[in-house]
Parts: sequence; C-alpha cells; structure tokens
Amino acid sequence: MDYYINIKRRQAPARPQPVDSEIILNKKDFIVSRTDLKGYIVYANDYFMEICGYSKDELMGVNHNIIRHPDMPKLIFKVLWDRIKAGEKVFAFVKNLRKDGKFYWVLAEVEPAKKSGEVIGYYSFRVRAPRFALKEISQVYKELLNAEKIGGIKASEELLNSFLSKKGLTYDKYVQKLFKRGFGFGGFLRGFGGIFR
Repeated sequence: MDYYINIKRRQAPARPQPVDSEIILNKKDFIVSRTDLKGYIVYANDYFMEICGYSKDELMGVNHNIIRHPDMPKLIFKVLWDRIKAGEKVFAFVKNLRKDGKFYWVLAEVEPAKKSGEVIGYYSFRVRAPRFALKEISQVYKELLNAEKIGGIKASEELLNSFLSKKGLTYDKYVQKLFKRGFGFGGFLRGFGGIFR
C-alpha cells in the first residue's frame, strides 16, 4: 500500500554544476527528511531547506537524490538501500549538492519508517560530519569512485570490502569509529537521541 498516495511524485530539476565551495552545518542543528518507499521526499525540516537551498515546494514529491553530489560513489547508496530495504538502520558519511552547486558533508542515519508494523517509507537524520573524519572518508570515497569509473559498482564493492576486511570492521562500524574519533564520547552523542545505540 502506498501510504503517501496524496504526495504527487515529480521529476527533479536538473542538478546544478558543482562548485568547489563548502557550507558547514551548525554543530547543534540537524537535518531531518522522510521519503516514501521509492525515495521521494514527503517531509523536510526547515534546516534541511536552509542548508540545501531548495524550498519546500521544490522538495516535496521529488526524489531525494536531488541533492546527490557527483563525488559520492554509487556503491554507498547501494549499501544504504540494501540495508534499509532489509529493515535495518544504516549510518553513512554523505557529501551533498546544494541548489547553488555548493556542497555540504553530513553524517546520516537512515532507517525505515513504520506504521502498524509495516514499512511505509524512510527517515533520515543528518548532523555535521567531523572535520577529522572527512579527511579520511573523502579519500576513501575518491578511491571507490575511481574504481567505479574503471570497473563499475562491482569493482568499487570489492575495493571497499577489502579495505574494511583489513580493518576488521563493517561499513557501519567504520563510520561510527570515524565519527567518535572526531567528536569524542561527550555530550553530543548522548544528546542526539542515542544515534549510535
């Protein structure tokens, strides 16, 4: 059943040309959005609109990939979709594209939204990614993207699996480790609703 049947799905406008200029999120604010089962936006909080530069009218009913930055490996979105379609929560560092072409980095927590036990869509909560983590994850993503250009998602996945295997970590655990190293174990983690429980 399509729970969001009253939300009209629309074609997103063409993505802007990326600009090498970063917008940094506030430490205490967070982005929230909700999509239907196909990834079309049905809710966006005010901070999401402020950061991405799109209005509510521009976001409602368009696919969430309206903010996908070309520097992001396709594999990371495959990991996200595989996990949430399996009913699991997933964490990821994501570089997003604003309406004006500038970019911003987030740590995203994505999970299924349920009603009466049935998955009706997906929630995404995003916070500012720590600078320390971005130094490492941006290099990892660059290598995955290069692998995709040569051998597609399969090559990228093999590279990521090899990288994580050497560290003895899953992707989630790797992301959590980077986040905690960047922010420490202080009040932020406790204050953000137990993001890593």
